[in-house]
Amino acid sequence: MTALHERPVAPLPAWALPPLPAGALVIGGDYQGLGIARALGRHGIPVAVLDDERSIARYSRFVTRAIHTPDLRDEQRTVDAMLRAGRQYGLQGWVLFPTRDETVAAIARHRHVLSGMYRTPAPPWQTVQQAWDKRNTYALAAELGIPVPRTWQPQHIDELAEIIPALPVAIKPAIKEHFLYATRAKAWRADTPEELHDRYSQARALVGPGEVLVQELIPGDGRTQYAYCAFFKNGHALASMTARRRRQHPHEFGRASTYVETVAAPEVAALSLRFLRAVEYYGLVEIEYKRDPRDGRYKLLDVNARTWGYHSLGVSAGVNFPLLLYQDQLGLPVEPVHAAPGVRWVRMVTDVPSALLDITHRRLSLRAYLRSLARCNTESVFSRDDPLPGLAELAMVPYLAAKRGF
Repeated sequence: MTALHERPVAPLPAWALPPLPAGALVIGGDYQGLGIARALGRHGIPVAVLDDERSIARYSRFVTRAIHTPDLRDEQRTVDAMLRAGRQYGLQGWVLFPTRDETVAAIARHRHVLSGMYRTPAPPWQTVQQAWDKRNTYALAAELGIPVPRTWQPQHIDELAEIIPALPVAIKPAIKEHFLYATRAKAWRADTPEELHDRYSQARALVGPGEVLVQELIPGDGRTQYAYCAFFKNGHALASMTARRRRQHPHEFGRASTYVETVAAPEVAALSLRFLRAVEYYGLVEIEYKRDPRDGRYKLLDVNARTWGYHSLGVSAGVNFPLLLYQDQLGLPVEPVHAAPGVRWVRMVTDVPSALLDITHRRLSLRAYLRSLARCNTESVFSRDDPLPGLAELAMVPYLAAKRGF
């Protein structure tokens, strides 16, 4: 059995620990997990963070315990680590907050085991798999009349011939994690038949032919990408936020947002409600779209059955998503709320290099960039009442670049 490590001192046995109110175990301690810890910790809720990387959340004054485990990518090891942490630190009845898709899948598939220790707000597996696998996502969207980009699922290289007239295209995985950890890319672009053949062959070698999708490229960068974010229960959004990516990293196939603004987008909300009701969704969710300038329609790209990178934008816009889910899990009342438009969020450590590239390629002026920063309401990591994580992230930039390319 692999030992877990706590900061700053060796743990007492669970029987010797003073009783704590029900807290939250956040799985993943990057800026997304840090946002959850702050959203709950500022309300006096104990927060423990379980991570397999050098977590910046461990430096937050709102984190009660920081626990390290060697591997959160393997499903069974993740489940074992959560159970060990629960037994060792007395986390009975705490609420689980996953930050990665593979952790959501692990919780959903092992709910019968984990529910003996934790409150498990991840949706059941039959719902999660509609988001986990894009083949399921796009098939259901088509049934529901939700627009999606034209997508092919070639099983053999000979089938690429029919795709050539649609170039340029994106080559992407049906299941993101199987591709992302190997390539650090969300998708690959192919502009020529030669690139299409080469990229498809590389992707097929990584994830197998059945998981390779080829998708038409919708014109536009992150500024044409929108998202619907919600705490959804019993067919209704108890909390919601619609947002637009202003900048992302990398520029074309953004793995993560770097600058986001809340907006009014009723069509995005209507499409999302249709999808969530069809799968009887429960919990936190982000659904991503890209607006196609050729026909003006919002086309569904991804469904994330968890918190999302910029969820802390919600707090500044009047919606504390993690707190609302926590309250519901404890049987406390949750009043419906919608985020105010015109609120902005930035992650400086990735936004600055992304903006410099845009400025270099004349996609953005320096004046416009500085103006956008002046209008920003919240930063993903830097906070006056919790400064250490921001300092730690600056010191860890080389590690983050090497580990995940940010």
